[in-house]
Amino acid sequence: MEPEQFNIRHLAAMTVVMAQGSVSLAARAVNLTQPAVTQGIAKLEAQLGLALFDRQPGGMAPTEAALRFAPRVGEALRLIGSSRVTAAQIRAFVAVARAGSYASAAVEVGLTEPSLHRAVGDLAIAMRYRLVDRRGRGLALTRQGVLLARRLRLALAELRSGLEELADLKGQESGRIVVGAMPLSRARLLPRAIIAFRADFPQVDISVHEGSHAELVGPLRDGEVDLMIGALRDASIGADLIQTPLFEDRPLIMARAGHPLAKGWGADALRLYPWILPPEGAPLRQLWRRMFEALGGALPAVPIECGSVMTIRELLLGGDYLTLLSSDQLALELQAGLVIQIGEAPGAVSRTIGVTTRADWRPTRLQQRFMDAVTEEAEHLTS
Repeated sequence: MEPEQFNIRHLAAMTVVMAQGSVSLAARAVNLTQPAVTQGIAKLEAQLGLALFDRQPGGMAPTEAALRFAPRVGEALRLIGSSRVTAAQIRAFVAVARAGSYASAAVEVGLTEPSLHRAVGDLAIAMRYRLVDRRGRGLALTRQGVLLARRLRLALAELRSGLEELADLKGQESGRIVVGAMPLSRARLLPRAIIAFRADFPQVDISVHEGSHAELVGPLRDGEVDLMIGALRDASIGADLIQTPLFEDRPLIMARAGHPLAKGWGADALRLYPWILPPEGAPLRQLWRRMFEALGGALPAVPIECGSVMTIRELLLGGDYLTLLSSDQLALELQAGLVIQIGEAPGAVSRTIGVTTRADWRPTRLQQRFMDAVTEEAEHLTS
């Protein structure tokens, strides 16, 4: 089951029934008849495959399933912000916001463009503000539209986590964990953590989204990525994110086997050869600058900016380039003798590798177990 299949009013009715213990009070709160609330709760229970309430003479008593599901539902409803919104409208607007046009969104969700136009228009009426502006053949979200799209994605993430917690209650260890992987984590840490986790939970799928910090932090904030692993940023990252350090990584100066500097080097020698580095703003580029500040003198040329380890490896093998990388990132090439360590980077050149999550993220049991697997593998690597 997908979160978009829920009836938002039925979810709201469930939370009110839990709070009041009464169908009649819930009916008044969500503007439905008592039979409609009763039928809505029954439909929810059929969708979930679990009873949410024990029907008693004195009222409705929540079951363990309801107690687990309700906090997720309550947060989702808070993020949605209106009882007049429907699941179809949420699905349509999230698709349009992601795709950037009605035509592309229609292909993504399998609906017609007129249906999407109507759903997004009805959502704007329900929210009482404009969501999109026409820009030629495309569209742009308004400022309020951007904020709503993020809230709705987070709401869907909460409902998805709620479904996974109910599956866990039924003894079904299933679901999907979405990991944002920055370059260093892809070498050994993340693969080893996935192997260890799946040995215990083979029914849980892992989806790895590769990218830079700039490419992954948006999906993380939107709830489309559960956690992000890689080099941590400074405190200016924002109060809405939490960074948990795992270990310190000290990068090395690397080159191809047989490089002219293989027998020795000095500060001036490092300036004689071209460097391959990530773009400006990347932590590794900042460490490289710090290294040359410690050495003194001018910065050498960086004719190639690249963040792909695979591409950097091939470039190193094809010329007298230098780069700054962790030994984990080129471990196989170092073992095979294709790449060599020229030397340790001088100065205070290290970066903190860790996990970044949303400050308001409440991991499910399986998500927490995956986090534990990452922590354990980081300890193994550093020991």
